[in-house]
Amino acid sequence: MARSSFLFTSESVSEGHPDKVADRISDTVVDAFLAQDPEARVACETLVTTQRIVLAGEVRATQPGNTKEQNEAFTRSIVDSLEPLVRAAIRDIGYEQDGFHWKTASYECHLHAQSADIAVGVDASGNKDEGAGDQGIMFGYASNETPELMPATLAYSHRILKRLAELRHGGESRLEPDAKSQVTLRYEDGQPVAATSIVVSTQHARGLSQAQVAEVVRPVVLSVLPEGFVTDETVWHINPTGVFEIGGPDGDAGLTGRKIIVDTYGGAAPHGGGAFSGKDPTKVDRSAAYACRYLAKNVVAAGLADRCTIQISYAIGVAEPQSIHVDLHRTGKVSEALLEERLLGFIGGATPRAIREHLGLNKPIYARTAAYGHFGREPDADGGFGWEKTDLVDQLKALV
Repeated sequence: MARSSFLFTSESVSEGHPDKVADRISDTVVDAFLAQDPEARVACETLVTTQRIVLAGEVRATQPGNTKEQNEAFTRSIVDSLEPLVRAAIRDIGYEQDGFHWKTASYECHLHAQSADIAVGVDASGNKDEGAGDQGIMFGYASNETPELMPATLAYSHRILKRLAELRHGGESRLEPDAKSQVTLRYEDGQPVAATSIVVSTQHARGLSQAQVAEVVRPVVLSVLPEGFVTDETVWHINPTGVFEIGGPDGDAGLTGRKIIVDTYGGAAPHGGGAFSGKDPTKVDRSAAYACRYLAKNVVAAGLADRCTIQISYAIGVAEPQSIHVDLHRTGKVSEALLEERLLGFIGGATPRAIREHLGLNKPIYARTAAYGHFGREPDADGGFGWEKTDLVDQLKALV
């Protein structure tokens, strides 16, 4: 039997965390390619460290009617245009420090053509549909503990850092870009009722004490958590090391894809292990994970369950998924087997192409996903976060 009373913790990291800087750069590359070719192939990894930015990976862009040589030149032209976009992304985050400055950090780009062996398995040809870009398992999750149908611990962790970033961008000079948060909540009858521990570490201007940093952080935390969640028993740790002046890529190297739990469900649900950032939507690590969230969120939004986890699996080069598994965590009002039978039909199947077309993923909409989570966000008018829509609710309610 599932426990109804327990403590649970999730963490988040800010847009200025070195791994998130790397994610932002990699997704800036994805957007640059998709803006020129909606069918572009991108797998971009980024390393950031003290005054250094390094890109590596595989890319391909094509134009109708082009020869192979012309497409290679077209791809190279996009690669050659990336440096100012990368520097602009770092500037937008806010790094103008001696140890990492958007304008003066060294820049290396080692992106090269996509492997022909991968391309032949993934591309559509003849009667063969486009195949999955890799094998793997992907998960989606939703819970009714917050309005956005996300785990509360992660939702609050994200909100704390996003509010601090908004203050910083608005002129709060005591704050610098790098930050982490962690929220522990007590659950009763399966629902969050109180915060037992709050941890926030934020990079700050030189010479500030812990107490001065707390003057900025505590009001933000109190504004984010529901009234009554913070009590006299709540344990606070604000900059527990005492000083956090050196941060970002100067304090710790950053790599694309190292914050996959922050990006998804804060540990409240399984994870297939594949990162999102730096990958075009033919990669099912990204697109199928978005589809799983979309379906799970609609199941919960339709009132068919309080919680829902969905798993889909793929084989590289094969269009159709190998399996679908639905878990309603003993909260369901409909058969899990029925959902396994019917859900994929609501999105035209779960081939990579069907997912991309249903969710509108072949657009430059990914840089915005790099910080504060890929899920639990408001859908944008241009198609960003389209997997957060709840437009299947009426169809799903008809299953009851």
